Amino acid sequence: MKHSSVEQPRSSIAVPTSRAAFTTAFELHRRELHVHCYRMLGSYTDAQDLVQDTFLRAWQSRDRFEARSSFRAWLYRIATNASLDALQHSSRRKTVLAGRPSDLLGESADLSPFPDAMLDLAAEGADHAVIERETIELAFLAVIQYLPPRQRAVVLIRDVLGWTAAETADLLDTSVTSVNSLLQRARATLNLHRPARRADWKRRTVTNTETELLDQYMRAHQRADADAIIALVDDEVRITMPPEQPAIGKAQTAQFFTLLFGPERPGEWRLVPAWANRQPAAANYLKRADDTEYRAFSIDVLRVEDDRIIEINCFAGDHLFTEFDLPLVL
Repeated sequence: MKHSSVEQPRSSIAVPTSRAAFTTAFELHRRELHVHCYRMLGSYTDAQDLVQDTFLRAWQSRDRFEARSSFRAWLYRIATNASLDALQHSSRRKTVLAGRPSDLLGESADLSPFPDAMLDLAAEGADHAVIERETIELAFLAVIQYLPPRQRAVVLIRDVLGWTAAETADLLDTSVTSVNSLLQRARATLNLHRPARRADWKRRTVTNTETELLDQYMRAHQRADADAIIALVDDEVRITMPPEQPAIGKAQTAQFFTLLFGPERPGEWRLVPAWANRQPAAANYLKRADDTEYRAFSIDVLRVEDDRIIEINCFAGDHLFTEFDLPLVL
């Protein structure tokens, strides 16, 4: 992860007093706040709700805005505290104490993918640190679930957004000493639980290999070729689809796809590319034996390391297709 300080611009302009002007000012930051809340909670939909809650809180407290900070920094303060409140009253407040990030992806129904198309929109006009690839990947989202909420907030504000310790302390209404202590503990936990084959959270870009593997995976899946999929995966591959138990390793993965494509298969498949979290993904449509149309089934997000598929994280639900702006029926 990159540890840089991004200067927060100062502003002497008062918050707009009219609802229309306030909404216009807020909308400039809505998408990046969505990404921030998503990192805090790991849920695309819940993060959307929190951004709307942030808008309402900001509008109701607009008379308390102090021009010593920027309007953007003030909104991040409200969004972060709204996220902490949500975590306090949610099952997500229970910190994971053992296991690997991929274990959490296999057990938690709270985590959901973030469409790349929405990340592209969020990147427009936002600081590049907001949308850094390594801190939006599912592996990172899973790792930070190991952190207690305030540690999570500190590491996101300091190490992802690049704010100073003083700015972070002001945002969280605490001391610089407390921020530094929280950050030290958070970094130690992140280093302990980062996924295998990752020496750090270095910046990565989409590779031709990922695009090719996604294409091969989709074509093999559509023709129900389990052997072709097995040829693409790593020996330690994991398939997750909560609440089902993960399939771990090539043998279990082969069994998974053999059953999926075998005589008792649920029907025929069609797949559509759908990038998520800056990772290759495929939207799965299933046509059952008693149906004439292919209907939305799941979205598979692939993690690629060393030119092999090392994880296939499956997320089910019609709402996901809506979020990805995909049709429910082909």
